[in-house]
Amino acid sequence: MIQSIKKLIVMLLLVVAYTSCDQGPTLQTYFVDNELKTGFLSVDAPVSLLNLEEVKLTKDQREAYESVDKLNILAYKIDANNTKEYEVELAKVNTILKNPKYEELMRGGNSVDGRFKVMFIGEVDNVDELIIFGNASDTGFMVARVLGDDMNAGKLMSLQSVLKDMDFENANLNGITDFFK
Repeated sequence: MIQSIKKLIVMLLLVVAYTSCDQGPTLQTYFVDNELKTGFLSVDAPVSLLNLEEVKLTKDQREAYESVDKLNILAYKIDANNTKEYEVELAKVNTILKNPKYEELMRGGNSVDGRFKVMFIGEVDNVDELIIFGNASDTGFMVARVLGDDMNAGKLMSLQSVLKDMDFENANLNGITDFFK
């Protein structure tokens, strides 16, 4: 009986060790690995940074806004001296986002102005993490992780109309917008 319990414990430990092993790079590890590196800008901010408290929101928009806890933003600015490094970093992010756990919600843009993707982890009605990834060959790239509780992809997407009309100059985002100037 004791031998059976020991075997069971060893098997359980092996299963835990195997499933906890590195399953490849994630955005979270990419953020941690690069947040202090030269060329990157890293911002961890509460959603209140967007100053949407005074904006008139629909019920779905309000629920979406209140479901978001914080934003993690990592940006890389391209210049004449770091073109090769930019290509390497951009390839790393693209490789991470090819993982099937990141489901694409939408994409847009063009090769002149830049491209963007909106992706998520979880279920459409229970999003664990929303990812916004944009890049332009003349400015660089930005990855934003939107983290919260009980987030709904459809409701989160309803916030895009509010963000289009938002006054970014007064939204405490100058550090991010200035980074790409």
